[in-house]
Amino acid sequence: MADTKDLENTILIELKDGTVTIELLPDIAPLHCERMKTLARSGAYDNVCFHRVIDGFMAQTGDVENGNMEKDFNIRAAGTGGSDLGDVKAEFSGIPHDRGTIGAARSQNPDSANSQFFINFSDNHFLNRQYTVYGRVTSGMELVDGITRGEPPVDPDRMVSMKVAADA
Repeated sequence: MADTKDLENTILIELKDGTVTIELLPDIAPLHCERMKTLARSGAYDNVCFHRVIDGFMAQTGDVENGNMEKDFNIRAAGTGGSDLGDVKAEFSGIPHDRGTIGAARSQNPDSANSQFFINFSDNHFLNRQYTVYGRVTSGMELVDGITRGEPPVDPDRMVSMKVAADA
């Protein structure tokens, strides 16, 4: 388990109403944690919408290719892309998909995760050992609970910015 004081493995997501703090789990899923930090440091996640938000299930975001609400944004394309970096191999573990955990979004191929991720609104244990868990919300879950719902939302919320706490 990562120490919550480990700023290199702490992610700060700025939403319209405040900051969500995520503790990454590099001992569990090092490749996924490194990918999130690389994209956060490049600014790729800034202004990316939450394109799939299902009440009682999860909020999905992270399509850095098609989800940036400041660059030729089309909500219908959001969720269909990734980043210009290669896909990340699955890092399944025994860590359960509990409320507040971060999971890697992917296609049917287990090794197709790239930039997209989701935050679980509830305990979604049917996802266990099928989707990589690589972090958990340590503060600001009430802000996640307030993200606009929809598949896709009519007026989607966005990550205003994402930073690695060591750089903030």
